Amino acid sequence: MSIIPSFFGGRRSNVFHPFSLDVWDPFSEFGKVTAAFANTRIDWKETPEAHVFKADLPGLNKEEVKVEVEEGKVLQISGERNKEKEEKNDKWHRVERSSGKFLRRFRLPGNAKVEEVKAGMENGVLTVTVPKVEIKKPEIKSIDISG
Repeated sequence: MSIIPSFFGGRRSNVFHPFSLDVWDPFSEFGKVTAAFANTRIDWKETPEAHVFKADLPGLNKEEVKVEVEEGKVLQISGERNKEKEEKNDKWHRVERSSGKFLRRFRLPGNAKVEEVKAGMENGVLTVTVPKVEIKKPEIKSIDISG
């Protein structure tokens, strides 16, 4: 009995089977590049001093990743995962690791110091730190009241 309705192409599969490959894939019609976009997970947290972005990029080194600030207000993280080289005698049983290009963009808030952005990569985790502009509190001078 199929869980996937026939209007999804009439495929019949068991979606409860953990290794079923015949399940409707919403990214399949857009190709592997789109799937790679969707799989790049990035966290964005704000501390009192900075905006911190952390991206899980397992298997990539820093030469395969680009961090750019576009027009002074958009942080762009991009890169490419290359497909593993196939040998003539290889027999693949399963391919689950994604390959292709990825791109994520974030509009930075007005308090970002884009000229001081720093990026580092360690153990497959990219960390991008965008310092915040220090907002100076207005100086308040007390005035004595005479009389």
